[in-house]
Amino acid sequence: MPINRREILRSLSVVGALGLPSARVSRAQDDDANNWPDSPFLSGNYAPVFEEIEAENLRVVGRIPEALEGMFVRNGPNPQFPPIGNYHWFDGDGMLHGVLLRGGKASYRNRWVRTHGFVEEREAGRAIWGGLSNPPNPALLAQGKPMFKNAANTSVVWHDGKLLALWEGGEPHIISVPDLGTVGPYDFAGRLKHAFTAHPKIDPQTGEMFCFGYQPVRPYLQYSVVDAEGTLQSTTPIDLPKPVMMHDFAITEHHAIFMDLPATFNFVRMLSGGPFLSFEPDRGARFGILPRKGDGSQIRWFESPSCYVFHTLNAFEEGDEIVLIACRYERFPGSLGMGGPPLEGRPDAPGPIDEDPRLHRWRFNLATGATTEETLDDLPCEFPRINDTVMGRPSRFGYVMDSAMTGFHKVDLHGGPILHHPHGPGRLGGEGVFVPRPDATTEDDGWLITYVFDQASETSELVVIDTLAFDEGPVARILIPSRIPYGFHGTWLPASVLG
Repeated sequence: MPINRREILRSLSVVGALGLPSARVSRAQDDDANNWPDSPFLSGNYAPVFEEIEAENLRVVGRIPEALEGMFVRNGPNPQFPPIGNYHWFDGDGMLHGVLLRGGKASYRNRWVRTHGFVEEREAGRAIWGGLSNPPNPALLAQGKPMFKNAANTSVVWHDGKLLALWEGGEPHIISVPDLGTVGPYDFAGRLKHAFTAHPKIDPQTGEMFCFGYQPVRPYLQYSVVDAEGTLQSTTPIDLPKPVMMHDFAITEHHAIFMDLPATFNFVRMLSGGPFLSFEPDRGARFGILPRKGDGSQIRWFESPSCYVFHTLNAFEEGDEIVLIACRYERFPGSLGMGGPPLEGRPDAPGPIDEDPRLHRWRFNLATGATTEETLDDLPCEFPRINDTVMGRPSRFGYVMDSAMTGFHKVDLHGGPILHHPHGPGRLGGEGVFVPRPDATTEDDGWLITYVFDQASETSELVVIDTLAFDEGPVARILIPSRIPYGFHGTWLPASVLG
């Protein structure tokens, strides 16, 4: 994270003076660097792949729609070396997996995002940085290196003719298309002075991009506006009482919505043997409403019962109210924590799930200051997506991955039936990206695209689902000659931007 190194070193000195444990990497870890640890995040389809390949004329089961031309790109963690200390799924080096569709044919390629940290570790032949669940290494800090490696492993976004690979603790990286080569880090001509969220929002009507960055030292939160031509126009700090993990936010036509939720960072707690990130439910939850181009002092806070949100579906204005729809957790999920038991309850890792997220709606009344909220359905779900052409405006349909990764649900926010699309026995998928049909006349006319892993054959494929026939089978299954590990977020690039 781009934070003040002097402040961190001062914190480490204070901790040392108190006689608390110091942060260092043990010799045993160095000696064992050639062995991969036993971790659910490094086994099965979470295990990394090590070859970068290109494959043409992929086998297609079904038929690729004629109007579906472009490239699907998804990001995800894929460590190139055995980790130092504890390993968490969020730690791996970013790898992009792309399928190009042209003329009814498909090709595939995968590429690591070659960040400075990736290149430095490759030259050293081993991992240099520890992960998010390990204490920072003072030797690295003293050398002027960042506390954590920018893994560029979380998401991708297309804006101003650039594909950006994102990681919320640092700057984006420009990726060339369609070859997926790394051009280099991008700081918006030196104007970006904070970390860059993995979930920027682009207004489909103005072309503006809205983003934020959080960090564990002041200012804890900063918010920026980028115009349609890619110029970062403004940055404003937003005051928070404590540093928090804020993975996502939302926009409406005139406002931005920030979530001050009680997942807090604390260096002293970490260096005394506790977790760097901890959930403090007694703090409750707050949602900040800010004019999209306003100053941080203009933010209005709305209080709510304690919860956690990784991902928002959409937000919009309705009279005096700001409406936010997101996947709500009762508390920060231990199965996704920085050191908690990973992936409990998944089909490939049986055990109880300590929390399930559910689609939830908040209403913040700007006239009265009141907050109301409701759970829309008991369906456990995550990775919500919409047709991005209605981002920030009233929308009717959402597409969510069920929490077991076994299929999708199409949610009618106007109260219509929820439709289910199962991937089939022993088949697990990820986030679905909505691609609107070029001549669509309704919000839900298009395709939902994702990668699916078949556990029996240990193979991966790109699946294309017609969203107007959602509960039917895929219209196309594109078989990939390489396993694609489970990952995070993706995007669709229409043929018009590929050249």
